[in-house]
Amino acid sequence: MERFDVLVVGAGPAGTATAIHLARGGAKVLLTDRARFPRDKPCGGGLTGRALRHAPCDVSPVVEHVVDRMVLRLGYGRRFARATDFPLILMTQRRRLDAHLAEQAAGNGADFRDVSRVTSIEVADGGATAVVGGSKVAVSYVVGADGANGVVAKSAGLGAGIVCGVALEGNASWGEIEPAPYARTAWVELGVVPGGYGWVFPKGDHANVGVGGWMSQGPKLRDHLDRLARSHDVDPPSLRDVRGHRLPMRRVGASPSTGRVLLVGDAAGLVDPLSGDGIYEAFVSGELAAGAILTGTVDDYGPSLSAALDRHASASWSAKRAADRVPWACFWAARSPGVFNAVAGLLRGELAHPSDARGLARPPLRALARLARL
Repeated sequence: MERFDVLVVGAGPAGTATAIHLARGGAKVLLTDRARFPRDKPCGGGLTGRALRHAPCDVSPVVEHVVDRMVLRLGYGRRFARATDFPLILMTQRRRLDAHLAEQAAGNGADFRDVSRVTSIEVADGGATAVVGGSKVAVSYVVGADGANGVVAKSAGLGAGIVCGVALEGNASWGEIEPAPYARTAWVELGVVPGGYGWVFPKGDHANVGVGGWMSQGPKLRDHLDRLARSHDVDPPSLRDVRGHRLPMRRVGASPSTGRVLLVGDAAGLVDPLSGDGIYEAFVSGELAAGAILTGTVDDYGPSLSAALDRHASASWSAKRAADRVPWACFWAARSPGVFNAVAGLLRGELAHPSDARGLARPPLRALARLARL
């Protein structure tokens, strides 16, 4: 039987970040994924400045497009644009990002095995055993980075307190969609999907076109996506790689660990309720989980994660309610003087919470917060 200090199940951003930090700290790590790499994952593929502050390595080799301008549109009607003098979001593809992070994990000493499905996990007081790719391994800790429906959360009895949204996306090659309006520009469509929004994000040789919202919108997402595509002069049948996926969103305070099992990223429900992005949360949770294991303070992982994420998550839940109920008010607030600078500060990690905004941004943001509480 092979023995490792830590088994990390799932090689997305959360799992690879955890493995990189653990391996750098001297732990013997087995990082597994059931897919063959490189593999793609449904994801907008945006790396915000706040995510980059916690990235476990340099990601510049896989950046395909730099966004420093946003267009916000309400119900496919009125719109406005705002630009900055600095990058807001770096665009990549999960196929490239995840492969790059897995290479970095292996380069730092982790044993990375793709096409290795974990079929069972048994946890005891002194450690755990798992069947990985048909072979049994013994470990001291298990980190679940295999999604909200993964084997780790189920084996440990974790995963309560997670609410799922749903998204559907596809890719439009340049030529199928006119590239000029999307150069360095992310489009966000408000008031078009209950509980979410639509988007068009530029990549290297294509644009990513998608919609997301409450889980109840699942049967209607294809219609929402087709309408979004047509509004951008894209013929819906020309969209390629159309895929749907769940967006696991943790209610504030839900437990991400028990005993020798820790959940990170999507497995812990760490998708931002408002944006649907989870890469920042993936990097943060991976860093905190690795630190807790390396220092022998795994009981502190849950409180540390709450301290790092809950304040922002609470604000995102409030903003999501406002965007769902009164999208026109969110559109109005975003156009108000100073608010876009606050949004840019949040994306870059310079503001931890909307209430930290100052000046002209404060009144409209306060008004939105009151609307969300109604």
